[in-house]
Amino acid sequence: MSESDWESEFEKYRASPEFKLLNPHMTIEEFKKIYFMEWGHRLWGRFVGLSFVLPAIYFVSRRRVSANMSLRLLGISGLIGFQGFLGWYMVKSGLKDDLFAPGSHPRVSQYRLTAHLGAAFVCYTAMLWNGLSILRANALLSHPTRGHSQLQALSSPTLSLFRKSVMGLAILVFITVMSGGLVAGLDAGMIYNEFPRMGLGLTPPKSELFSAFYSRREDQGDLWWRNMLENPSLVQLDHRILATTTFTTILALWAYSRFNPRVRAALPANGRKGMLGVVHLAFLQVALGISTLIYLVPTHLAAAHQAGSLALLTGVVVLGSRVWIPRATWKIVQKRIKMVADAGMGGSSRAPHHVPNVRMAQVESKGSPIGWKAKRHEEGKRLADELEIMKKMGPPNIVRRVSGAKPK
Repeated sequence: MSESDWESEFEKYRASPEFKLLNPHMTIEEFKKIYFMEWGHRLWGRFVGLSFVLPAIYFVSRRRVSANMSLRLLGISGLIGFQGFLGWYMVKSGLKDDLFAPGSHPRVSQYRLTAHLGAAFVCYTAMLWNGLSILRANALLSHPTRGHSQLQALSSPTLSLFRKSVMGLAILVFITVMSGGLVAGLDAGMIYNEFPRMGLGLTPPKSELFSAFYSRREDQGDLWWRNMLENPSLVQLDHRILATTTFTTILALWAYSRFNPRVRAALPANGRKGMLGVVHLAFLQVALGISTLIYLVPTHLAAAHQAGSLALLTGVVVLGSRVWIPRATWKIVQKRIKMVADAGMGGSSRAPHHVPNVRMAQVESKGSPIGWKAKRHEEGKRLADELEIMKKMGPPNIVRRVSGAKPK
């Protein structure tokens, strides 16, 4: 951009409430820094969106994925577009003329900021969960005998409560992150910069937490919810309570998986490692949160705290994927084992521990997370499977005759 272009952009910023009320002494060099941050964020968002949407269009149009996965990909693509709209809608809220009114603070709406953050986390979680499901399905179908044993172990009633608790924990982490969005939108981290106390006690006075200042109705029917969403003191207290509850829940779930002998025996090794990883991430996130608060929300700590929340949610989702039972994939695994057993020579029930060709198994069920355009090659694929089986179990002369080789 030329100097005249920069002057033109800077002139637009000078007309904004943020400049006139918060940054009236900002120079053009300082403006360039915040401009590049916003420009980089938008450019990166578009790159991320296109890097997902374009391959999704290709795979769906070429029928390289199942109908079920096609709907998921289209849904995530739509969510990416909606996320971009929310970003524009959020920025627009910081340019409204009523922000010039006395007592107003020029910033984006905390509601729109939280919605923008929430949509990003939902989109990320959907991508992560589907990616993990695909990888796990391939692993189970490549080794059906071993996969069947793993799924049988996970189906134990002993793990039912643990599995449901992990799902509840993921929801709790997400809600805590959303409360953090409200804290950021209201600059609520700039008050009560101490922990665990807030002023003279563990909580501010009730008159401060539920102030009539935030009510907009004469009968004060909106007193509670407006204070919970718009009062910085109560919003920060809510975030503290949610964060403490989340941390305590994680420790309790770890103790349940560690000291309950039945659960510990039934939980697979990767599940135990996943639970321990979540505990480590929780300790890190708590340390980042307290540090961000007591050091008056420096940018680098605030960004690290936000990244920590995403890492913690990732850990919980990964843990959930390891103890989740994919029913549709399990049916295919059972079908593969039965097919191999039936194809054994002389009624042999022996089954190879590894089945290289898994595409046919993925086509056999519409509920599978992966689909392939292979129906017209079904017979050829089935013959290839039988050849693999006969190479392992059948007489050598039969394999050579089927494959066209001359017997010795």
